[in-house]
Amino acid sequence: MMQHLMENDILTKVARYNLIRSQRMIYIDVHETLAGDLAGKFVAVPNLINIIARQEFQGVGKTESEALSSCLSKIKNYDVEDLFPTSYPTTPANT
Repeated sequence: MMQHLMENDILTKVARYNLIRSQRMIYIDVHETLAGDLAGKFVAVPNLINIIARQEFQGVGKTESEALSSCLSKIKNYDVEDLFPTSYPTTPANT
């Protein structure tokens, strides 16, 4: 399978968790690196499907549970709306 990837491709296997806070749901995707380079073997990324949390709220670990725990500890004292960027990059469709 890895021979079918381009040189700078990153391939991950994802486990998805749901966190319900203040009656709002966010997802936490824990990526296991299969090919390429990420911040660690496992990276946990809070998201709203198409919007990912700011990098300081993403957890890293040597195992799935370690990355998830790191992420949960970083977002513990924040409301859902505080986790995500307040402005979005301009895309060709928005210009």
